[in-house]
Amino acid sequence: MTAWNNNTVFDFPSEIYYFKDENNASIWTFNTSINPSPNYYYIRHGFGYSNFQNSYDNFIQTVDVFVPNEENVKVLDFRIKNMINEDRKLKLVVYMKPVLGEDEYFSNGNIKLEKKENVILIKNVFASEDFKDKMMYISSNEPIVSFTGDKTEFFGDGNIEEPDALYKQLSGDSGLGKDSCIGFEIDLEMPKFGDKKFSILIGQENSFEKIQEIIQKYQKEYDVEVKLENVKSKWNNILSTIQVKTPSESINIMMNGWLVYQTIVSRIFARSGYHQSGGAFGFRDQLQDCFGIKYIDSSFLKEQILNCSRHQFMEGDVLHWWHLETKRGIRTKFSDDMLWLVYGVLEYIDVTNSEEILDEQVPYIKGELLKEDELEKYDIFYESEVKENIFEHCIRSIEHVISKGIDPFPKIGVGDWNDGFSNLGSKGKGQSIWLGFFFYDILNRFIPICERKNRKDLVEKYTKLKEELKKNLNTKAWDGRWYKRAINDDGYEIGSMSSEECRIDCIAQSWAVISNAADNDKKFISLEEAENYLVDRENKLIKLFEPPFENASFNPGYIKSYPAGIRENGGQYTHGSVWLIIAETLLGFGDKAVEFAELINPIEHSKTKEEAKKFKLEPYVMEADIYTNKDLLGRGGWNWYTGSSSWYYKAIIEYILGLKIKNGYLSVEPCIAKSWKEYEIKYKYKTSIYHIVVKNQNGKNTGIDKFIVNGNEIPDKKIALCDDGRIYNIQIFM
Repeated sequence: MTAWNNNTVFDFPSEIYYFKDENNASIWTFNTSINPSPNYYYIRHGFGYSNFQNSYDNFIQTVDVFVPNEENVKVLDFRIKNMINEDRKLKLVVYMKPVLGEDEYFSNGNIKLEKKENVILIKNVFASEDFKDKMMYISSNEPIVSFTGDKTEFFGDGNIEEPDALYKQLSGDSGLGKDSCIGFEIDLEMPKFGDKKFSILIGQENSFEKIQEIIQKYQKEYDVEVKLENVKSKWNNILSTIQVKTPSESINIMMNGWLVYQTIVSRIFARSGYHQSGGAFGFRDQLQDCFGIKYIDSSFLKEQILNCSRHQFMEGDVLHWWHLETKRGIRTKFSDDMLWLVYGVLEYIDVTNSEEILDEQVPYIKGELLKEDELEKYDIFYESEVKENIFEHCIRSIEHVISKGIDPFPKIGVGDWNDGFSNLGSKGKGQSIWLGFFFYDILNRFIPICERKNRKDLVEKYTKLKEELKKNLNTKAWDGRWYKRAINDDGYEIGSMSSEECRIDCIAQSWAVISNAADNDKKFISLEEAENYLVDRENKLIKLFEPPFENASFNPGYIKSYPAGIRENGGQYTHGSVWLIIAETLLGFGDKAVEFAELINPIEHSKTKEEAKKFKLEPYVMEADIYTNKDLLGRGGWNWYTGSSSWYYKAIIEYILGLKIKNGYLSVEPCIAKSWKEYEIKYKYKTSIYHIVVKNQNGKNTGIDKFIVNGNEIPDKKIALCDDGRIYNIQIFM
């Protein structure tokens, strides 16, 4: 609806709220970067809302911004208090830059405004077929006195700090054919020592009747307050599903709300963030987002499994990303996307203790195969007439990887998990060693399902393939001290001791352990080398690989377009850091796992003013990456829209604190720092509560001696999950 501008230097907003005191002509904005008052602005971000407060010119102004649980509308709930014994008039003028399309430059001049009752309706008259019936609207429970769709009229001879709109009534110009904007005015009578409460609604609907229906729900201040409380209540219920108390306060803060909130609102609901505004579903992306919150609500994962299955071709490959609204997406030669579907199904079956999802019938999509020299194709892809169950969808994913050839490792195509390796296998010959470990893990976990489905042919085929893959990974992929990363079309090895750049790669070493494909001695050796080369304790980061690409004689792909040490090109890419933490726990190194978990925690990068200035990101939001470039060392790249929030949550809950929900049972397998003497987990399972206290008086990293439930020791050290409304007090002694 409004413009997206990810420029942190200019930070030009697409919404500006101007105030003018008509008694003394004082002017200020509620935006801190345009014409701010000289007093402090107080800003608080909560779960589901943000609160802004400022005092100036003897007015105290507060606004709560939130999106209700039920309606497609953004609510700005204002409260303004006149602090003096004098009747006053206050003028509020609002400026917005509309888009109503993909790009404000393309839709500029095509935007038409009209006022109907107390609602401003905004349409893109040349919108694409997919959006021609949609309209944006703005309303308030205070009268909108005037409006304009003409940016030139709004600013006139003034500027962004003091537009002409503050000194005149706006004409009601529709703005069609002109430089587009949305400008409107609300006049407020402010009695002495009086309060004024009102709301502004910004939303999108398909009909004026639906808009009227929504607006009626926000006419009274009480209605708005109830809606906000409902939002807070909803998030409290979601985020209180699991609460932890550990000796690490920074871990507690992130785990008790912020990671789950970030994952759900940014990754799953919005699929957008300040640094990346997209809205598309990524095949591997949103699946991974659901892995960390499977304990919170497994329905997120189920919904995403079905959604992804509907975007798979009969040939087994999938859309790399797509927009649900338009059916447009991109078919590519990425090598790993389709395997994340299988991984997601395995995760879902574990946490729900049900294989019913395997029998769900889901259609494929159809489209022309990519030609030999065609790396990707963006198009509309429609649903086919062919439906198969999820089990068959998984088989097609696995068979697609096999069909490309495994000699001795799976083909990398135009990239594996690392999209930046877009040129290693563009000719169809390059191979991914990381994908070999990932594929081994999937085969290993999927074979038991094939057995239960009585598919002896697949059991035999996949078992043989798995064993051959393991042998090749531990011989041809082993480089003496660590595992190589990939081989390009021309046979050049990446991630090898002989490599000039990208000599050692983090995720190959981590997944060698996670998959359990690595020989026992090689697990310990490769992880130790990863720590030696990639963990930077001084700057609190873990590199994706070392050294970055700068002068390589070959072109690895678009990864090289990043400067050295930026994002995937040798910076900390936090997915990889989290996978290293998981690998440490699987080898029993609890001290390192906890140390590394704190190392990459954004709070630990923001404890002092100097650290915060260096990091430059919100301290309560998981970062996607941290730069290792010498000129930007320690600076965070972006946050909010990153799947590392889900993986970090999963790493702490499942691997460090050791909460395991599998086959209908709850168990705890800690891998913690020896210095941790005790920690707690409160887990709500439907109507029951499991309160777990883990005591570590003997200073261990792993292993439990006693598992006591409501005073009774359980020899099996696990308990069946029950939806019976009871409280289960579990004491665990390490």
